Amino acid sequence: MQSQRLKAGLALCCAAGALFAGAAGAAIVEVNGLVLHADGGFQPHKLPRRQYVPIDFQGHVDARAKAGGPPPVLNKAIIDFDRDGRLSAGGLPTCAAEQVANVAPEQARSICREAIVGTGHVEASIALASGAVRVKSPLTLFNGPPQDGHPTVLVHAQTTVPGTQTFAIVVPIERRRGEYRYRAILEPPPIAAGLGALTHVDVKIGRRFRAGGQQRSYVSARCSDGILRTHGRFVFADGTVIDGSVDKPCGTR
Repeated sequence: MQSQRLKAGLALCCAAGALFAGAAGAAIVEVNGLVLHADGGFQPHKLPRRQYVPIDFQGHVDARAKAGGPPPVLNKAIIDFDRDGRLSAGGLPTCAAEQVANVAPEQARSICREAIVGTGHVEASIALASGAVRVKSPLTLFNGPPQDGHPTVLVHAQTTVPGTQTFAIVVPIERRRGEYRYRAILEPPPIAAGLGALTHVDVKIGRRFRAGGQQRSYVSARCSDGILRTHGRFVFADGTVIDGSVDKPCGTR
């Protein structure tokens, strides 16, 4: 098992500023023959020091094997988010896994339209006897029902090769003390009975809604110390582990 400290200027899924603030760099990390490439950003880039304000962010991650072919299967991803970020889901409609567990992406978005907090795409490579097949699906993030007093996100996608497989994955978001305010844990189920591996994820997250007579934002942030920090730990089926933190400067206003 190998590990790598990530000290790039970009977080894997919601890096600060690269797209909207005009930064040119992106994170490219190579560990044990696995290559990850990430880019992303949020707006507005300049944030108050003390007050939380609404933000929208987007990001993408691509994974490949350096020698060619698909990357190893991702078993678990643990993401810790900076204490200067805040999630507000109170009053926002929720979507339970059983509501969309057996429907296509378009139907899922229609059924739980008011609970959508993010959209994007996901791609995978599936190893069949005839060769590797690339599949793609719309990706939807719904506000999920709370678990043990913590918010959740419901991740929905669907593949049709070699047969139809619908994913409705509940991702718990644990509130924490200290340097990181939230921890999200994703454990993807096997794709195509273990023949598939994720190769691409892109997502845009942001939702404004009214609750209790007030306008609210699903995600908001401040910039108290000039840095937004994200920590990630990614565990793959071949034993490869990518573990580390990323610091990204944020502007103040």
